Amino acid sequence: MAHPGTLHRYAKKLTAFEHAPQHSSSTNNASNLILWIGGLGDGPLSVHYPTAIAKALPSNWSLAEVLLSSAYDGWGTGSLARDAKEIASCVSYFKDLRHSIKIVLMGHSTGSQDLMEYLVGPNSDSHIPVEGAIFQAGVSDRQGWAAVVADDEELKKSLKDTIELAKKWVEQGDGDAILQRKGNKMLEMFESPCTAYRANSLLSYGGDDDYFSTDFPDEVYKNTFGKIPKNTAVMFLWGSEDPYIPTGVDKWNTLKKWAGFVKEGGAKVDEANGGVVKGATHNLNGDPEDVVQDLVQRVVRFVEGI
Repeated sequence: MAHPGTLHRYAKKLTAFEHAPQHSSSTNNASNLILWIGGLGDGPLSVHYPTAIAKALPSNWSLAEVLLSSAYDGWGTGSLARDAKEIASCVSYFKDLRHSIKIVLMGHSTGSQDLMEYLVGPNSDSHIPVEGAIFQAGVSDRQGWAAVVADDEELKKSLKDTIELAKKWVEQGDGDAILQRKGNKMLEMFESPCTAYRANSLLSYGGDDDYFSTDFPDEVYKNTFGKIPKNTAVMFLWGSEDPYIPTGVDKWNTLKKWAGFVKEGGAKVDEANGGVVKGATHNLNGDPEDVVQDLVQRVVRFVEGI
C-alpha cells in the first residue's frame, strides 16, 4: 500500500516519514508535529494506527514516523541512550526547519522508554524541550519476559542464566559483545542479535530500559515520572487487552499513580483523554476500527489542548 508523504533525512542514514496532510488547505511546511517512535522490532509503517492518527489530525498538525538505528532488527545492539540522542537530532532538525512549531513525542512500547530517556535520562538537560509526550503501551520488558517463561521451568532457568551471563560480561567490560543465541532457549526467542548490555538492560531489575515496571518503590517513580519537565504535557495510554501488562495489575490505578508523580513534579497530565483504551491490544494492529478510533481521538484531543 502506498503512503503519500515526505521523507526527511534528519541525520546521516536516519530518516523520518511525514504523512501527507489530509486537508486540502493545509501544508506540512508550517505544521506542528507528532514524532512517533516505535517499539522493539518496529519501524516506520510497521504499526498501523499512526496512519489513522495522521488522517484525523487538525490542519495545523501532522505526524512523522521516526526511523532510529534501533528500528526493525537493530534494537539488540542499541540502547535508549543512543535512541534519545537520535530523537534529539530529529527534534532539532524539525525545529530548525519550522521555527516556533510545537512538537509532541509519541512512543509505542519501548518507544515510551525512549521518551523517558529523552525527558529524564542522564543527558536530558541537553535536549530541546518538547511540548508534549504520549506514552502508549509503555510496559516492562523485564516483567513481560518473566511472564512469558513463568510456566516453563527450563525457560525460567534460561532467563536466569542469561541475566547472570549478561551482567558478568557487562561488569568485565564486554557489554558490546553479542551473546550466543544457539543453545540458549531464552535468546533464541529474540528475533535479533543481542549484546550483553542490551540483554542486561532489558531483563534485569533496574536496567537502563526498566522505566515502566509496576513493582518499584515510590522513590524510583519520583526520580523518573516526577522529573518530567514542567512545560511538557503528558498522556499515558494502555490497552485493556495488552498481554504485556502483568496479570493482576490494576491498570487504571497504576496509570493514576504514575500520573500523580508527574503532577507532583510540576508537569501536567491529560487524564481526561489518557487512561485505558477498552478493547485495545499492545499495538492495535488488527483491532476493531472503533477501538483504533478511540485511541486516535484521544490523541487528537490531546494535541488540540497543547
